[in-house]
Amino acid sequence: MKLEALAKEAGGRIQGGSAEISGLCTDSRVAGEGDLFVCFCGTRVDSHEFAYEAEARGAAAIVCEHELDVEIPQLIVRDGRLALAEIAAAFYGHPERKLATVGVTGTNGKTTVTRMLYEIFSAEGKNAGVIGTLGARYGKVAVDPALTTPDPIDLFALLAEMKKGGVQFVAMEVSAHALALKKEAPIVYDAAVFTNLTQDHLDFFGTMEAYGAAKRTLFTDKRCRLAVLNVDDPFTATLTGGVRAVTYGLDSPADCFALPEEESAAGTRVLLNLEDELCEAQLKMAGRFNVYNALAAATAAHRLGISVDAIARGLSNTTVSGRLERVGAFRGADIFVDFAHTPDGLEKSLTVLRGYCAGKLVVLFGCGGNRDREKRPVMGEIAAKNSDFAVITSDNPRYEDPCAIIGEIAAGFSKVGSHYAAVEERERAIEYALSLLERGDILLVAGKGGETTQEIMGIKYAYDDKDVIKTHIEGRDA
Repeated sequence: MKLEALAKEAGGRIQGGSAEISGLCTDSRVAGEGDLFVCFCGTRVDSHEFAYEAEARGAAAIVCEHELDVEIPQLIVRDGRLALAEIAAAFYGHPERKLATVGVTGTNGKTTVTRMLYEIFSAEGKNAGVIGTLGARYGKVAVDPALTTPDPIDLFALLAEMKKGGVQFVAMEVSAHALALKKEAPIVYDAAVFTNLTQDHLDFFGTMEAYGAAKRTLFTDKRCRLAVLNVDDPFTATLTGGVRAVTYGLDSPADCFALPEEESAAGTRVLLNLEDELCEAQLKMAGRFNVYNALAAATAAHRLGISVDAIARGLSNTTVSGRLERVGAFRGADIFVDFAHTPDGLEKSLTVLRGYCAGKLVVLFGCGGNRDREKRPVMGEIAAKNSDFAVITSDNPRYEDPCAIIGEIAAGFSKVGSHYAAVEERERAIEYALSLLERGDILLVAGKGGETTQEIMGIKYAYDDKDVIKTHIEGRDA
């Protein structure tokens, strides 16, 4: 593909002549013959410094935010990140324009809503794809997880493969980081879904105002054709981007609402009213927050022309790994694994399980390293208020001392009570939590959900909470 063609997409000016582009690259260490190396000022380093290495490795041209002293052609742009997304979309033939896309953003619920949409589209007989925290899936293809929203080159290459594979509808998680870093900027979503906004990612955004502002960029007429909004969340009132909207909720008047008919730890039977069309679904996930997730998915699908029958069947078919998932029983106690890693998520999961707990409610959790430190004592306090006993342990410590993280959580816990134990190594912590259980108890293992690795000092080790639990309870008294 000619550099001039890509320049038309990203704007800017070409200096140093033409070039034929055969690949895209942002890592100079893997740059090769014919690649277009894209530079931008990153959150930690300025990749302009590596343009010379990319040139030495055979890159055909450079995209940069200021003129560089290189001998190969360079496309000088105002915003390297935005240019990267626009160039990636064009290089792969703009697959986003040929697919019906639903973007889902919010602090909690993105993975569940996108999986529900995937099942709904499939139930309607559509070829569907899903992209998010648990990876990507379409047809018989499964892509391992990397980031909630893939980086632009990977994202548009994946969308192109989906289109090539006959996919018609794509449900995609859109993180606040992705919005702030313009990873998916060329996509105009057929529907953009807002789930909720609660504390998270303040290590990156600094304030809740900045975090919310990133989410808000999705809900304009330049980014989506329809906004699907949770009317019960206060942040919805700030989403005034001039885009056509439809609302869902349980407490406030909304276009789409629901009536839970029967609830248990195994799930909820719910009656949905989708703009005066009714359908009943048996959700395989418990909790009021999963009713919200179901409403979000159903509202978006209904406006996209999916039948209520397919919506009901799709919701009833949905299971999501590690999302308040019952993984076994031990000594007459039930064990659940959940991804809850925010104050709001932990509180909601504990509140749901409290309603089904005849004995004591035990929670095991930690907080990730090199992430939002402010939420650590908050989550400790929430655990103290909403559980009978807590085991505070390591999550993904990354480059931090796990004991220091545990100490920050414990500081919040100690404001309310002392009914906790600190066990640094997560597998040992699970074994200890299991030893506390008696008939009628519930254990919630929170924070990692369906993750299959544990990140320590830059290395991702194989680790799965569910596997650990099953290993320890296998063959023992259930």
